[in-house]
Amino acid sequence: MDDSQIVDLYLSRNESAISLTAQKYGAKLRRIAHNILHNRESAEECENDTYLEAWNRIPPHEPRTYLFAFLGRIIRHLAIDECRKNMSQKRYALFSELTQEMHECIPGKDDLMGEIELNDLSHSINAFLGSCSVDKRNVFVRRYWFFDTISEICKRYGYSQSKVKVMLFRMREELREHLEKEGYMT
Repeated sequence: MDDSQIVDLYLSRNESAISLTAQKYGAKLRRIAHNILHNRESAEECENDTYLEAWNRIPPHEPRTYLFAFLGRIIRHLAIDECRKNMSQKRYALFSELTQEMHECIPGKDDLMGEIELNDLSHSINAFLGSCSVDKRNVFVRRYWFFDTISEICKRYGYSQSKVKVMLFRMREELREHLEKEGYMT
């Protein structure tokens, strides 16, 4: 069943939408959560919470052409929130490491203007990624969106660890320079 038909089931409040979503995207969603949390039970809980959140958000949203991205964003935020709750236990070093890496090249603001600028910043980052080669973009997204480890990226694309590390380092530097030119970095 295609995404538009699944969304129609959500819109008509048909509970089979959840089981069809789980069949089609469950494994991918669990993987996103597991890459952040490194705990199967927590990842499964995030997956279930994602279905509930999707049920509550559709309607008003109608993600007919981007259902996986819609669900992926939900589960990613749920898993990150769970990770933050458990941060004091020091069990989530990878999330901390990746956050620190990106903090070096993406500015953070905690005020209202920061919230307003967030949309522009998002467009700027997307423009940067659009200017990169497909290989670089894929590696970057696998690392910082899906939270894949360096070795998982190497296995997926057949690169050496040093190549992936250097590629990511250079891309972070290029992103920082891009954001400086756009006026996001001081």
